[in-house]
Amino acid sequence: MTIQNLKNQIQLYMDAQYPMIYLNTFEETKVDEIISKTVQTENILEWNASNGFIDFKTKVSLFQNYLGLEETLISFLRSNEGEQTVLVLKDVHHFINEPKIISMLKELATRIYNGSGNTVFLVSPVLKIPVELEKYISVFELEALETAEIKETIEKFIETYEIEPLEEDKLDVFSNAFKGLTEFEIINILSLAYSLEGQLNRRTLSLIIDEKFQVVKKSGIIEMVQLKEEFSDIGGLSNLKNWLEKKATIFQNIKKAQEYGVDLPKGVLIVGMPGCGKSLTAKAAAQLFNVPLLRLDMGRLLGQYVGESEANMRKAIKLTEAISPCVLWIDEVEKAFAGINGLGGGGEVSTRLFGNFLTWMQEKTSPTFVIATANDIINLPPELLRKGRFDEIFFVDFPNEKERETIFQIHLKRRRQQDLHNINIQTLVSKTKGYSGADIEGVVIEGIENAFCNKASSVKTQDLEEVIKKTRSLSEVLKDRIDAMNQKLKHYNFKSAN
Repeated sequence: MTIQNLKNQIQLYMDAQYPMIYLNTFEETKVDEIISKTVQTENILEWNASNGFIDFKTKVSLFQNYLGLEETLISFLRSNEGEQTVLVLKDVHHFINEPKIISMLKELATRIYNGSGNTVFLVSPVLKIPVELEKYISVFELEALETAEIKETIEKFIETYEIEPLEEDKLDVFSNAFKGLTEFEIINILSLAYSLEGQLNRRTLSLIIDEKFQVVKKSGIIEMVQLKEEFSDIGGLSNLKNWLEKKATIFQNIKKAQEYGVDLPKGVLIVGMPGCGKSLTAKAAAQLFNVPLLRLDMGRLLGQYVGESEANMRKAIKLTEAISPCVLWIDEVEKAFAGINGLGGGGEVSTRLFGNFLTWMQEKTSPTFVIATANDIINLPPELLRKGRFDEIFFVDFPNEKERETIFQIHLKRRRQQDLHNINIQTLVSKTKGYSGADIEGVVIEGIENAFCNKASSVKTQDLEEVIKKTRSLSEVLKDRIDAMNQKLKHYNFKSAN
């Protein structure tokens, strides 16, 4: 939603006498500008935690002594000012869960609903809505600027500081790089670039990337994963790897691909056995695509207040699109959306989060490649498996003989390459049927550890065989669950990753 559209929406809601508008943003300066240009009355009062009850436009205190939010609301409710005055309450997330504050806001909302008074604005970077006030509040967010607004911001900055104007193609590059950031963040980066270089250049683009990383770190919702893994670290999964290489070619040439008529890649769902390379594939794919890897922890989205979880989901999506092009990894997606269509508050929240996620997956236009991994297909919502959500769904099975051989070689080369000639890998492969990649790595790690503790000069086949004898493979430990999963997989007939 553009700033102008937001102004129009606010005006519409005020004309319809909606009691309360919650502006979920930290950009108070921008909010002041929007309210000043939208609200028609001159009588606007403000309360904030720093200064108490003040005049909205002059920011001058209305009382000699500081008034807290409770005292302000009491004063406002007792006076007749509410008839003609718009009240703007800032920093409300610190106080809105207090019973007296809730009660007075509810009374104020009821009066406005009944035609006595003007809309109240609640302004806060944190969305907190008590259940008692849910029906009275409409939530709006100050969205990241659209391309035309970003260009206008850059050009205004260039004009203000008399910087050499950018050519049109360079202006497009900067506008695309700034996508996902707020006006406040964009101006900060431009100011930093100007103070360092006196102009806008390639270093400015590096500053934009650094700022986006900072935004992710500060969010506490999404994690930036350091990339170390490569495709050569994955033993087997050749079908999946070939498919990802094709998508990487498109991803790295998005503009040419779209001009050719190729659709923007959406992502892939990888389901199957635990410890068989699903997470490793997500990490290696980001390296292949040559883009950042973001990990979305759905548990961090869940909030205490009405609408908070959904707001966190929207924030996570905005952050992801701000960093794009990128790979977004959702690990154990079946746990992320546990309780879909279930009864009770938790089930309703999960259902709404799931709906928001599916809508975004269906409609997203940003170069964000989603990799969702799932160990337990039995608990996956059927809606997630519908054609069109992901570009493809792959099933990862336990590694076959050739793949087990490759996995042994990868882990032995990484740790004891000099001992490869001492080890009969085929013997190990024959004794590890039903082992996952993680099982095999565990065998190699423990075998090398035992050889070291026994003061052996090298690692031999026997060291690893001894570990295998004592190891219960994942296919043995989880036999019942794996049998049930295989029955489910036969029904869906997913493409094999192996």
